[in-house]
Amino acid sequence: MAVTRWGILGAANFAREHMARAIHAAEGADLVALATSSAEKAAGFKAFQPNLRVHESYEALLADQEIDAVYIPLPNHLHVEWTLKALEAGKHVLCEKPLAMKAEAFDPVIAKRDETGLLAAEAYMIVHHPQFARARELVQGGAIGKLRHVDTVFSYNNAADTGNIRNRPETGGGALADIGVYTFGSARFVTGSEPQRVPYARIDRENGVDVFNLVTAEFDGFTYSAVVSMRLQNRQEITFHGDTGLVRLTCPFNAGVHDQAELVLDQGGGKVTVERWPGVNHYVLQVEAFCRAVQEGSAYPCPLEFSRGTQAMIDMVVAAAAA
Repeated sequence: MAVTRWGILGAANFAREHMARAIHAAEGADLVALATSSAEKAAGFKAFQPNLRVHESYEALLADQEIDAVYIPLPNHLHVEWTLKALEAGKHVLCEKPLAMKAEAFDPVIAKRDETGLLAAEAYMIVHHPQFARARELVQGGAIGKLRHVDTVFSYNNAADTGNIRNRPETGGGALADIGVYTFGSARFVTGSEPQRVPYARIDRENGVDVFNLVTAEFDGFTYSAVVSMRLQNRQEITFHGDTGLVRLTCPFNAGVHDQAELVLDQGGGKVTVERWPGVNHYVLQVEAFCRAVQEGSAYPCPLEFSRGTQAMIDMVVAAAAA
């Protein structure tokens, strides 16, 4: 079996708890290296991958000829810079979301991807989960009639964690950057449609970062609403509401952490079916899809163009709130 050898730029907590373990577990992947100057942080990774090579700088990891792909979990404002450096070093790149803070900032990354022929993608794990493939099949296949409205909510409360990078403007913090990509991108992915305009957006800020967002948008043939917040009790849900039925995902974004992934199809008259996916790890599925694309040249489910479209919607929301 072909194997893609992975290195990780930085010892972020999220990388240690989720993505590094996913790379280690995924078929066709081998986690071989980590870049960190902290022996203490490296120890957390070596606990499950004792043979891990540790480089003391990002540059040293990118110079390692025994690494094919890198995963980048750095703070948001560093994503474009180090994605470009990794591509220039001849590495495939899976970069945490948001890859860029403005839609146009994706363009040099797309250009470098095309120039090098390497795979570069934003780590948008939810589209690899079977619940989203099923939701798209049902919504686009007419199971709920004509789609009329989509409503989404994603919230958590990290007000007490003042040092968190999500609460700091200089590191590209804010709820829209952290989780708005999920509420907006998931609607785009399932429906295959793009927003035409954002008639209303309210953004509440603390310390220069957005902490509460209330948004309405208009797509072709249906309306959309979203609540995105870092100051509310944990909640996540998506409902696709048609004229003859609805599809509801009760744990769309943190499947297996927030709750069990579940899809409810309600077609009226008591005709309700529930599908569940216990034990599915969308991080592992994401890595395996990436490795297949690298090794076999298969199409990657979430190309940079899709991620750019989600950031374009975030840009529309910010502009509407400012207006």
